Amino acid sequence: MNVKKAPIKVMIAGIGGASLGTEILKSLCLVGDYEVYGCDISSTAYGLYESGFVKTFHIDSKNYVADVLSLCHESGIKYLVPGGERPMTLLGAASKEFSNFGIQLLANSAEVIALYSDKEASFKHLFNKGIPIPKTVAIYNKSDLDQVGLPCIIKPATGSGGSAAVFFAVSAEEAMVYAEFIGRTGSIAVAQEYIDDLEGEFTIGVLSLDDGNVIGSIALRRVLDAKLSVAYRGRGGLISSGYSQGHVDLYSALCHQAEKIAIAIGSRGPINVQGRVRDGILLPFEINPRFSASTYLRAMAGFNEVHSLIKFHEDGQIPLRPKVKAGWYLRSLTEKYIAQEEIK
Repeated sequence: MNVKKAPIKVMIAGIGGASLGTEILKSLCLVGDYEVYGCDISSTAYGLYESGFVKTFHIDSKNYVADVLSLCHESGIKYLVPGGERPMTLLGAASKEFSNFGIQLLANSAEVIALYSDKEASFKHLFNKGIPIPKTVAIYNKSDLDQVGLPCIIKPATGSGGSAAVFFAVSAEEAMVYAEFIGRTGSIAVAQEYIDDLEGEFTIGVLSLDDGNVIGSIALRRVLDAKLSVAYRGRGGLISSGYSQGHVDLYSALCHQAEKIAIAIGSRGPINVQGRVRDGILLPFEINPRFSASTYLRAMAGFNEVHSLIKFHEDGQIPLRPKVKAGWYLRSLTEKYIAQEEIK
């Protein structure tokens, strides 16, 4: 007689609307076999009212790690997944604390998270590892721009997931205005060589195990003619938004390059490589050491990264490389009404 296993309990920390957190929920719901819980510091986070969760919690930002740990312990959570950049940084630094309570954080190593949360440091690291990159430099003086040329991209060294505060500059004067603005927000500005999108912009997920073994990767060529996917367009430049959609296929050569990046940086979990291609070479302009907000599109295409990692921790078997279902994967936004008395 077969005994049905109890559902695996998973907590997603950070579940704002159209975010990584809610995409992770959809990826787990696609499989079943999970009881998914969620938490967020905003009482109006979309995910707090999403029906796919067993239960959701509004938590205090001042005691974030302690509150998440307490909720996980009380709810019998086995796996904790950061649903955004800030939760990733905070929870990643406390991964051993969660492990002491038998809670597995599904994230990269604390060392990789710390390094790749700083663009100035991370692109120096990539360069030193022999990885082709766009010319990238921290801006302290106007002369620093000579190293990347114009036009260029100006962005914060930290905290710019989803193309937040990323600017296209066509002159040195304009670049310095953006850099000064970023400096006033408490971050260091970096300038990056602008790579056109003639050969495509790609977002590539690479999943590695604790020993660094790569178990799979998947590439999406971004469609950049939809308003949702574009943060800026004009004066000969284009900046994509945080909402990836487009064409998934094998793209073997580019996936191989992204896997080389994962190995070079010592990835121990999920990373997302965003880059453009020049002469067949993938030039990453952003590397996030976490699952991507396009993770559900990837799950639809046949590579459910979150489920694959959980299954490895559950039974120790290395998942087979994904069989990708090629095609177009598109997205939109959705709406929800919440009565005042239902706000958490």
